[in-house]
Amino acid sequence: MRLPRFLTPSTVASAHCDLPCGVYDPAQARIEAESVKAISEKYQASSDPEFRTRALIIKEQRAELVKHHLWVLWTDYFKPPHFATYPQLHALFNEATKLAGAGGSKGSADPAVADQLLQKIEEISKIFWETKQA
Repeated sequence: MRLPRFLTPSTVASAHCDLPCGVYDPAQARIEAESVKAISEKYQASSDPEFRTRALIIKEQRAELVKHHLWVLWTDYFKPPHFATYPQLHALFNEATKLAGAGGSKGSADPAVADQLLQKIEEISKIFWETKQA
């Protein structure tokens, strides 16, 4: 059954949660990326096949969370004036999300790949905090 037109919302909003809180922080992505790195190191140090399988599953879940947190920042926090001031920002997010994805730390158990991801997140974090000071 369709709602009568007067009950249909005239404005639609979206946010990273059900209530737009305005709380954003790259630390969420960094913490998950640190977990990816630590799990990769433990994976490399173990020869137990069951442990390694569990490690890969958890690492992939954490890498997916890194992507999620980066996308929230990219699409919800940063606005056109930020991209004008920091023209490298789109490329930086693209590189970071790829490093979190299947071609990066999600698809690799190499701690060096996780280090590259952490470096990109640090660059994003630096810009983020600069925008918070403005």
